[in-house]
Amino acid sequence: MNAAAPSRTFGSVSVAMVTPFHADGTVDVPTAQQLAVDLVDAGCDSLVVNGTTGESSTTHQPEKDALVRGVVEAVGDRAMVIAGAGSNDTAHAVRIAKSAERTGAHGLLVVSPYYNRPSQEGVHTHIRTIADATGLPVMLYDIPGRTGVAIGDEILDRLAEHPLILAVKDATGDVPHGFERMARTGLEYYSGDDGLNFAWLAHGASGVVSVVGHLAAGAYAEMVAEVDDGDLVAARAVANRTRGLVNAIMGGGQGAVMVKEALHLQGRLPSPAVRLPLVRAAENEIAALETVLRQEGLL
Repeated sequence: MNAAAPSRTFGSVSVAMVTPFHADGTVDVPTAQQLAVDLVDAGCDSLVVNGTTGESSTTHQPEKDALVRGVVEAVGDRAMVIAGAGSNDTAHAVRIAKSAERTGAHGLLVVSPYYNRPSQEGVHTHIRTIADATGLPVMLYDIPGRTGVAIGDEILDRLAEHPLILAVKDATGDVPHGFERMARTGLEYYSGDDGLNFAWLAHGASGVVSVVGHLAAGAYAEMVAEVDDGDLVAARAVANRTRGLVNAIMGGGQGAVMVKEALHLQGRLPSPAVRLPLVRAAENEIAALETVLRQEGLL
């Protein structure tokens, strides 16, 4: 690794994995295992299981456990397996975290509590309680557009003092603010927005946690390496090359839906089924996605 590269407890290119379902809606663990292997072969050194893209809000504990166990078994020590431990019920999130540790996860992704809209002190206590529940390293997930509550500066500074809270997945869309927080806290930062991956890396982020990485893991690994080498021109070229794909997958705000459709078109996912309240993409959306995939040489 380049001596100037940032520390990377959670790897550099992580994919927020979809949860494959059979057509009847049951979890398809063997397909998840094959997808995990394919992603690692393509350049990922980290995988998030049971995160937002994995439809974590509509999967249940036995399913979450089976997915973590299956993915860890499939990739072994070739990649870090990060388990989502998010809930708006702190006790529930603690149970998820403890179960993830028992089933072999290497780290946790902990999102701020959604819907309840607690005070900042409530956010702090929620996250700290989860971090205290296991011996696993923790990546915070700051995505106020989904949760309705941001992790404020004062709370982040306090959380950064926790020995197991080591990183932030930032999906606030505010790179300059994140740059300041990264420098102040010493936490590792990861881009949580595919459209801003290059911007985050150029500002010193440790890596990306990507949805589009299902289709572009190798390109993102190339981008990371070029930023590490100080070749921002080459890294920017990768960002430009992947822009159409990012827009096709993330442009409508339904990344989990669209990336499942893309994987299904590629034959990597037998069924693109999602769980309500998510629904499949419309026919015209799928047709437009197929056009982009063909243009990008992915079909």
